[in-house]
Amino acid sequence: MKGSQIILDHLGTREAAALMVDGKLSDILIEADAPRPGTIYRAIADRPVKGQGGMFLKTPDGPAFLKQTKGLAPGQPLVVQVTGYSEDGKAIPVSHKVIFKSRYVIITPDAPGLNVSRSIRDEDVRDTLKGIAHEAMDGTDMGMILRSCCAEADPEDIAEDIATMMDLAAQIMAEPDGPTERLMDGDSPHLEAWREWSAPAEVVSDAGSFETHGVLDALEDLNSVRVPLEGGAFLFIEPTRALIAVDVNTGPDTSPAAGTKANMATARALPAQLRMRGLGGQITLDLAPMPKKDRRPFESALRAAFRSDTIDTNLVGWTPLGHYELQRKRARLPTKEYLD
Repeated sequence: MKGSQIILDHLGTREAAALMVDGKLSDILIEADAPRPGTIYRAIADRPVKGQGGMFLKTPDGPAFLKQTKGLAPGQPLVVQVTGYSEDGKAIPVSHKVIFKSRYVIITPDAPGLNVSRSIRDEDVRDTLKGIAHEAMDGTDMGMILRSCCAEADPEDIAEDIATMMDLAAQIMAEPDGPTERLMDGDSPHLEAWREWSAPAEVVSDAGSFETHGVLDALEDLNSVRVPLEGGAFLFIEPTRALIAVDVNTGPDTSPAAGTKANMATARALPAQLRMRGLGGQITLDLAPMPKKDRRPFESALRAAFRSDTIDTNLVGWTPLGHYELQRKRARLPTKEYLD
């Protein structure tokens, strides 16, 4: 099937959303048991951890860890936001730089100013969007970022979204003092799908639509560590306790350029595979053999592929053994946990 579909359904009792593009699974969001990224707490500073340069905080959902501790004393209340998922047995990662993110706008209470997505290049459109934003921002010192999907959106929808998010931000940020409390939940999978998957798509929300639209069959492929690539090459993605190991193989191709072709195919496929599998942390690529002169084109292809990915990924570089390393934010929990 050609085109994009957003499928809203459940996996068992868990809310879930799938993005299908031309009949293939492109992304999957599944409700987790842990606090969702974006959740906002009023927390209480507990104790500093000098060796790690941070501080443990008390929250209603258990201990959290904040890296920034300047000017913070034990017992002090503060508003923080969950930034991702923690590893087993570790504290919830949080930041004191709270943002309010919606489909059209991001409100930044601690960073004044107005910014428009750089992907919107039409000056007339940018001026129109700035006019809408300036009118809504009148009298506030909060900052605002207008997202790329504003370019094709109805001005009334943008203005309504701005007003809603600014009211929410003002309400939450006005409550810095008091006992520990969950001030706002992070977005559910269905709401996150509306927020992040803004490209034109058919929306399907009938019960059982995961089965009727091929999502369940596509999820079965994520249970396998083997990922087929174009040209007969394949890779293995295997999580360990310490890191995510990615092993690239050329398959039946024995030509001199086989290794380079397999590595380029890996660069194009890797962001979606990591995203759908919910994998983050340290990632090590054991690439197929290729000439050193092809390393730069490979890095360029990898950088281009991750540029459109929504999860922060740092391309660290080459190791002495010729492996390539990445550091990826733990923005999701491993999908395999919900498929077994």
